[in-house]
Amino acid sequence: MSGLKILVTGGAGFIGSSLCERLVAEGHSVLAYDSLFRGSESNLASLQEHPEFQFMQGDVRDIDRLDDAIEQLGGVELIYHLAAVNGTKWFHEAAHSVIDVNINGTLRTLELAMAHDVRYVFASSPEAFGEALQQPIQNGNEMTFTDPSLHQRHSYGASKYLDEVACQHAARDGLDVRIIRPFNAYGPRLLGDEYGQVVAMFFQAVLSNESIQLHNGGQQTRSFTWIDDVVEGFIRAGLREKGVQGESLSGCALNIGSTEEITIQQLQETLFSIVSNDATWTKELPETKVVEGYYGDALRRLPDCSQAESLLGWESSTSLEQGLRAMWSVLR
Repeated sequence: MSGLKILVTGGAGFIGSSLCERLVAEGHSVLAYDSLFRGSESNLASLQEHPEFQFMQGDVRDIDRLDDAIEQLGGVELIYHLAAVNGTKWFHEAAHSVIDVNINGTLRTLELAMAHDVRYVFASSPEAFGEALQQPIQNGNEMTFTDPSLHQRHSYGASKYLDEVACQHAARDGLDVRIIRPFNAYGPRLLGDEYGQVVAMFFQAVLSNESIQLHNGGQQTRSFTWIDDVVEGFIRAGLREKGVQGESLSGCALNIGSTEEITIQQLQETLFSIVSNDATWTKELPETKVVEGYYGDALRRLPDCSQAESLLGWESSTSLEQGLRAMWSVLR
């Protein structure tokens, strides 16, 4: 498919900006819609002068502003909905806002897709499985959430769970909806401040020579996925008419992630090794401190990506070491 008019909510964010770049490069007309709460127009600097790209600042819960975006785009043929409040500290500190933006933003954009009868690709999360007691994470696993009086981490995961419920309801009503769950995407634009994600936080600590904090000893595992691999998954989910074997993709929920499982301590060690072997970097490595982690932090997160492979022909192609080296080469 080429020459589509595409709306990307959260388009100035980490994943959204890279998705916009890829869509424009493939010949589509794209409008990035973002509140700039976590996103940044600097992420879209390469597109600012492109004739097929537009940016609009707006709240994803504001249906009138969303209508303005469609009018400015000149219509819409595909919606990618990535806008959300992410960042673990926000889950605890601003649970109300996380729930409000994530759920109501999804409802508003689903309504927009239904009003225009266009394909809708939703960015969910493995956090939609809650405690994720069964590994690897796959469709059919129980989605388990603990007592909310214990912690508010699940303000995010439970909102994504309800978003998936809303998406499946829309699919049953005839909307072409595809759900993508990216697993720990990382790359140079990933936020590395205290509200950011671990890979970027570790690199930021190296660059600023501030101590690295290992939550709970760093024994929890994750599957980190290079940004280009994640974007490829979104591209295939949005632009394919059918699955590899001609299957309908509407209502499909697909994990997009590396199956290279690693502890956070191993991540830190690998990252330190890459920096240490860079002859152009002469600063000392920061100290590492073991600290208490966030309440509700998952002990393990490993995706089963067999459906993404069978339906989209997608698989992660970038090893963690390759991705970390590429990220370091941009950041240093």
